[in-house]
Amino acid sequence: MLVPESLDAARAALAEEARPLAGGTYLMPRLNDHATPPTRLVSLRRVGLDGIAVGPDTVTIGATTTLARIEDDERLAVLHPCVRSIAARPVRSLATVAGNLFVGQPYGDLAVALLALGADVEIQGAAGARTLPLEHMLSIGVAGDELVTGVRFSRPAAFRYHKAGRRRFNTASIVTVAAALTMADGAVHDARIALGGLAPRPLRCATAERALVGRPLDEASVRDAAHAADPLIEPFDDAYASAWYRRRVFPVHLRRALLGH
Repeated sequence: MLVPESLDAARAALAEEARPLAGGTYLMPRLNDHATPPTRLVSLRRVGLDGIAVGPDTVTIGATTTLARIEDDERLAVLHPCVRSIAARPVRSLATVAGNLFVGQPYGDLAVALLALGADVEIQGAAGARTLPLEHMLSIGVAGDELVTGVRFSRPAAFRYHKAGRRRFNTASIVTVAAALTMADGAVHDARIALGGLAPRPLRCATAERALVGRPLDEASVRDAAHAADPLIEPFDDAYASAWYRRRVFPVHLRRALLGH
């Protein structure tokens, strides 16, 4: 394993068919169990990508910032329900923001929250720096010589997060719902809804958003939003739940996320 001391050195090492390693909470168990082919690893712990900057309207979080550090920062209370739903504290002390963006479902709950928050991903590559909406990055990925260096999002007017699992703590998702909402005159003015556990990757659900906008946030509008989302979701079978069950309980958990009951 290589442990570079700079971002340029890390990118150079990754260009030689190596894999980046931050917290390793997802990758290392799979390497140890031989579920992932052996590979050269490039540790990102010393390249200076950790840190949190909170402005009046915008939050920027470095790629190797741990979930535990987010949990301990009172300025990031909007993300606390999410990070505290992920694994146990020892795991959160290792797991990183960028690492969580690349794990497959039903993991990656922070990615679901950041998708609902409309986060942008900061990327560094041989061609220089660029910024990409997280929604696009989840669809197309990044180039082999590029590294995610951070995420940035605007503070939401209202944010809802709900995760259903096999038990209350330290469990993978059956259904995760995150929503950023703006209300005006008693109706939903704007909405961003992201779902986890219901597709191979975190899913932005524009059909559910459109069903809510312009209407009061109540049982009827949320029921219509769940119905509008149904053709878009792609639930799957795994050790935690069947595809049938995920689809069946999704409307319940959407209601709990948006209405609290």
